[in-house]
Amino acid sequence: MHIKHIKEAFGNRVLASVRPSEVKAWTVSMKDSGLADSTVYAIHGRLGQLYSDAVHDGLVAKSPISRRTSPSGGKQRPYVATTDQVWALHEAMPEGLQPAILLAAFAGLRVAEAVALRVEDVDFMRGVIKPAIQYPAEPLKTETSKTPIPISRDLAVELNRMPVKFGSETLVVSEWGRALAPYTLETHFRLARVTIAGLPEGFRFHDLRHYYASLLIASGLDVKVVQRCLRHASAKTTLDTYGHMFPDKEESARAAITEVLAARADSLRTKPRLAADSS
Repeated sequence: MHIKHIKEAFGNRVLASVRPSEVKAWTVSMKDSGLADSTVYAIHGRLGQLYSDAVHDGLVAKSPISRRTSPSGGKQRPYVATTDQVWALHEAMPEGLQPAILLAAFAGLRVAEAVALRVEDVDFMRGVIKPAIQYPAEPLKTETSKTPIPISRDLAVELNRMPVKFGSETLVVSEWGRALAPYTLETHFRLARVTIAGLPEGFRFHDLRHYYASLLIASGLDVKVVQRCLRHASAKTTLDTYGHMFPDKEESARAAITEVLAARADSLRTKPRLAADSS
């Protein structure tokens, strides 16, 4: 869909002929046509990827895509499923796919990571998941994605049920105990989603990461720990997505200052009395 929009606008153009002003006007026209801000932002980003590759291959000297041409990405906050909805999704999935719900909601794995997670990638005794590959047996995109994820012993036991039952190499399996593709998992997820009361129509498997983030934040973990568990490249990414979930620190700051000033006032009030008593 992204490429379709790009080809309609620039498909017959030489790469080097596209100017930043044209890109800016193009994003405005897409927004005026009724496309959502997030969609326009994603399409602009896709064009940026194409030009980045073109620059790398020496086809153009400079990309017309930059922050100055970038449209707004929208400010919509992610929908966070309730605990009851998460467990309802878990129960609505085929047995072999249930571990995928657990991996997303309680470890933050993405769909391509969940279906590719192998028994050898989990330390069941210590309670640690070590993501190593994504479907189909490809390396993870970044080193940050390989960050070990701590899990509870109870979760480790639950995740080991499918390998014990089928002798499978992966934790997420088909009804025959074999590994499956992300498309298969997402198809079953969509079928399960429509049976869960209150879940929005566009709720995705990836959105279970938001539930995981909400659990970490509600537990009082600071932003750096949440960043590491979610395997974000920077704390800025974590705050941009989940900043509204963190407790408001302004009142804590006011309370701390109030306490210091109150102690100072008490000190000043007692000084004259102490001086009088000593005399």
